[in-house]
Amino acid sequence: MDHPRRGILLANVGSPDSPAVPDVRRYLGQFLMDERVIDLPWPLRKFIVSGMILPFRPRQSAEAYRAIWTDEGSPLIAISQRVAAALRDRLAMPVAAGMSYGRPSLADGINELRSSVPGAHEVLLVPMFPHYAMSTYESVVVAARKVLLRTHRDLKLIVRPPFYEDPDYIDALVMAAQEHLTAGFDHLLFSYHGLPERHIRKSDPTRSHCLSTPDCCTTPSPAHATCYRAQVLKTTAAFVQRTGLRSDQYSVAFQSRLGRSRWLEPCTSDELVRLAQAGVKRLVVICPAFVADCLETLEEIGIRGRESFRAAGGSEFRLIPCLNDHPRWIEVLSGWCRSDYA
Repeated sequence: MDHPRRGILLANVGSPDSPAVPDVRRYLGQFLMDERVIDLPWPLRKFIVSGMILPFRPRQSAEAYRAIWTDEGSPLIAISQRVAAALRDRLAMPVAAGMSYGRPSLADGINELRSSVPGAHEVLLVPMFPHYAMSTYESVVVAARKVLLRTHRDLKLIVRPPFYEDPDYIDALVMAAQEHLTAGFDHLLFSYHGLPERHIRKSDPTRSHCLSTPDCCTTPSPAHATCYRAQVLKTTAAFVQRTGLRSDQYSVAFQSRLGRSRWLEPCTSDELVRLAQAGVKRLVVICPAFVADCLETLEEIGIRGRESFRAAGGSEFRLIPCLNDHPRWIEVLSGWCRSDYA
């Protein structure tokens, strides 16, 4: 049953307004000053961001954004809007996209829902992050709650939990990957967004041993509700079980490392070189932590990762597209939205 007085907000990280250096600098400043992204005291965070990152990184990042920018603008924003439109058609209820940083903001998305249904009393927030991390899932939930407290206190917020091993999500991943797997390959690399190890300790101090005990995260535990490493391994295991991959046909790595602190390992950039040097010629890469293609998938993996793999001796490199607006993914999202409002 659809509910005309309720709306759906699809939330993601965001993107700069354009690949121009000033827009990228503005976006990075907003993103990196989030206390859940760089989790340091404000004065130190401000010094690092303003004094060490923003004077140099925006130009480099702008060049990367230019490499993937489309006629529709940012791939992440364009895909998010397409997904929202597809869900509106299926659900016959208001659906908006909102970003933690940049535009459309979370406030823009909530205002869009409110204007579409003036009498709306509930918003279902769907963080488009399969796995729990303080810098993504937790950050967007906290930010959405702040928006409601500031401007829409009468709206009730319902938050969809992470879906890292939901059977429908895994089914959509497998369907999106099928043609790339059946085309033949030597190795499948699961590349997940990386995190500083301290983020896992902060999210749940009881999971610290997950970082030093390889088999720990493969066993069920209530604490895994906030253990990112455990969740990505469960996603991988579920995908492997569905596809029948052998243990020597795949590996797991973590990308997008920033700064000098210790991050989850192995690093994707190192793994791409290692695989090529180990004799892997035909490599397929999948990025299950991202449900929409963005800078981290299209440029970091699809361009720079491809170059690194080939330079190290690999020959064929295929990046499986994210779920984006795949029909099965739209079907899964619409089913969740209906069930969460039942």
